[in-house]
Formats: sequence, structure tokens, C-alpha cells
Amino acid sequence: MVGCESLYVSYAPADAGTLFACAALGMFVGDVTVGRLLPPGVRGRLGVPLLVLLATPYAFFFLHPPLPLAASLVQQEHLMSLTPDELAGQALGLHGSGMLTMQGVSAALAGSVAQLTSPATAMTVMAAASLGVTGALSHFGELRWRTAGPVRARQGP
Repeated sequence: MVGCESLYVSYAPADAGTLFACAALGMFVGDVTVGRLLPPGVRGRLGVPLLVLLATPYAFFFLHPPLPLAASLVQQEHLMSLTPDELAGQALGLHGSGMLTMQGVSAALAGSVAQLTSPATAMTVMAAASLGVTGALSHFGELRWRTAGPVRARQGP
């Protein structure tokens, strides 16, 4: 969603601060709610729906909705459940590096699309791409998880 966030200033110059604040507040509230109030079994089942919830509002920005209109904890928890304890640091490092790289690529792609169309259209395109990738990865993950068997619970802090 960084691609969409990178277009806040060009989408609504006077309200960009509000959009950034609402996005940060929404992620904070979501992470606290999911991380503290939901049991681990429920969190595991909500990974894909939370990613869909994250991208869906941006899919409607081409309609120029009134402002403000505003899930990574579950994904990181799932990564750690799949990673052997001795490789946890490397897995988190790779996860962070990959995320930063793709955030830069997404921002550049969103800016390119916005140059050719408009910021609102670019936000919608990036949201649709995010939903498409989430759906594809979810489908691939479901197939892999069914054949690999149950995921072991990670021990320790």
C-alpha cells in the first residue's frame, strides 16, 4: 500500500497530512486489536482478509471520496511460525529488506502510473494490483499448506 500512500500529496495536497495520519492510526489500531485481543488461532485465519481490508479502500479513490477514508503483524507471525528458531534473525532481516525494496518499487510504479493517468487512478490501480497479488499468493499458499501439513507453533518469546 506504499504505492498508494506515496500519492497522497498529489492526490489531495491540502489533506495529505490527514491521509498519512489516518493510515498510520488505522494500522496502529489494527495491529493492537489483532495482536492483543485476538487469539493466535483466529489471527492465523485472518491473514488474507486483513490484507484485503488494507487495500480495498484505495480501490475507490478514483471516485474521489470525501476525506478521510482510511495487517502486517499477522504475516510476520506466520513467517516466524514457519521459520526454524536458529534462522529467525535471518528470516526477519530478509523480510525487512524485501519489504523496503518492494515499497520503493511500488512507490516508483505508482508515480509512473500517476504521471500517465492521475493520482486517483494510480491509487486505484495499485490497490487492484495489491488485491490481485493477495489473491494469487493466498491461492498458492493454500495449495502449499494443504500439501505440506500443519504449521508448527514457534516456541519461545
